[in-house]
Amino acid sequence: MTNTQLAPVATAHLTHADSRQAFRTVRMLTGGYLALSVLTIVAIALLRNHAALVNSAVWIRGTIVMVSSAFTFAFGARAARGSRGAYRRLRIIAAVMVAAITVIIALPGTFPMWMKLEQAVCGLLLLGVVAVVNGRQLRSVFATA
Repeated sequence: MTNTQLAPVATAHLTHADSRQAFRTVRMLTGGYLALSVLTIVAIALLRNHAALVNSAVWIRGTIVMVSSAFTFAFGARAARGSRGAYRRLRIIAAVMVAAITVIIALPGTFPMWMKLEQAVCGLLLLGVVAVVNGRQLRSVFATA
């Protein structure tokens, strides 16, 4: 079987109590990430006239985070339905965003403190996603036969 023709994930693996709990946790974490990202865009829009709080980097980063959070949430939902591709994408995007958030927090002067704090919370949520999707339970669900 080629990489594009993987056998579907067995329903029994997806509906196992441990798998359902793992997917519930992923849904909660990615949902929190999405909600926080949307609220951040709202805050950016409301504070747009305060140059000390909102600059072009904040707009760009906020938009990127909101888009990535929507994809992350969607990948989590599709993975819970058995999509190997969505599971793989979820693992990648969560890890990449954690790395990017680490850089954002470490950069001096580019982002205001409120955004660094918001990014830290996003990073913690995504660290939880990384831990769950790379955990033994979900790795075994999506192991190729």
